[in-house]
Amino acid sequence: GNAQSVTNVNFQPDWVWLKRRSGVQNNNVFDAVRGNTKLLATNTTDAEGTVSQWLNSFDSDGFTVGTAGNVSANGETNVAWNWKAGTAFSNDASATSIGNVDSSGQVNTNAGFSIVSWQYTTSADNLIAHGLSVAPTMMIIKSRTTAYNWDVYHKDLSAASKRLLLNTTGAEINGFTDTAPTSTVFEYNTSGASNNDNMIAYCFHSVDGYS
Repeated sequence: GNAQSVTNVNFQPDWVWLKRRSGVQNNNVFDAVRGNTKLLATNTTDAEGTVSQWLNSFDSDGFTVGTAGNVSANGETNVAWNWKAGTAFSNDASATSIGNVDSSGQVNTNAGFSIVSWQYTTSADNLIAHGLSVAPTMMIIKSRTTAYNWDVYHKDLSAASKRLLLNTTGAEINGFTDTAPTSTVFEYNTSGASNNDNMIAYCFHSVDGYS
């Protein structure tokens, strides 16, 4: 029931995924791009919420959880998965001619991982710079503003137009465009997001000897 520093992670995480093991609780994700008080739950369609005393800080050797029962209930066991991005990036699409919407976030090119934030537009295909130097092979995407599914792209689905929904048990369905990600951008369009929705994407590609 007390705030706790979780250490020995051996780096400062930029994405922390928290889950209670000993009881029913959502899969709660926090990242340094959105801020430590901004909550998304991967098993629900809920829009982003603002919480306190859940994830109090990203620390140099781990993170600190607060007093909220969801993360610090007395006697409960929990697990956390941690990813390091570390390097900030931003793309002004009109200035760089990379993509057609501005994006920003954090990236770890050595690990093949980036966190990407952008504002959705319904006026054109969303072509978003992902910050990596290699095309993502998996992406997990969520509207922060609208209650809508978590879309998952993976190169080994049956087509680039296919997606999985992280918050359901269903098989692959249509939903992505036919254009696979490139070394600079990915394309994302959905009927579930509204114009000017704030979006977040977690992007990955394989790295020999790492993942």
